[in-house]
Amino acid sequence: MSKKQKIVVSVSGASGAIYAKVLFDRLQQLHNQVEEVGILMSDNAKYVWKTELGNTDYKDLPFKFYKPQDFTAPFASGSARFETMIICPCSMGTLGRIAQGISNDLTTRAADVILKERRKLILVARDTPLNLIHINNMKTITEAGGIICPAIPSFYSNPSTFEELASTVVDRVIALAGLEQDSYQWGQ
Repeated sequence: MSKKQKIVVSVSGASGAIYAKVLFDRLQQLHNQVEEVGILMSDNAKYVWKTELGNTDYKDLPFKFYKPQDFTAPFASGSARFETMIICPCSMGTLGRIAQGISNDLTTRAADVILKERRKLILVARDTPLNLIHINNMKTITEAGGIICPAIPSFYSNPSTFEELASTVVDRVIALAGLEQDSYQWGQ
């Protein structure tokens, strides 16, 4: 087995809290591959979670939470060696600030660090339809080395619950992060 990863997960205020919930569940299941998980949640993310999922279960996660303006967090510097950052879900506002190099909070600063250190930045974009500004920002991030993984579920595994449907996206995110898992794969 390869070295355990240090991962930072940011939850923006975009709709799609189910994706963050399933991602957190999966990261807990994969604890043998993960050394540390740092969590960032905006106030809007907490509001959306409560609105969409009807609870505040994120408070019970076994991961360390950081405040949005805590620039002393380890992943605000490349020397802390966080290998992967996942923003799930990622609002177009957050994506735009990252694309333009605006580090006005810990999420955008950490994303900037991940890109400058040539590590994995995975943005689970959640919006539709897209305008040209969104598309150009996605292009900019892709050219800088980031990965845009839209929250577009697949249906070939015949998901029967919202959680199973969200898992079709999260499973892709986990694979992009380089973590091993058992999940549905086409043709197998």
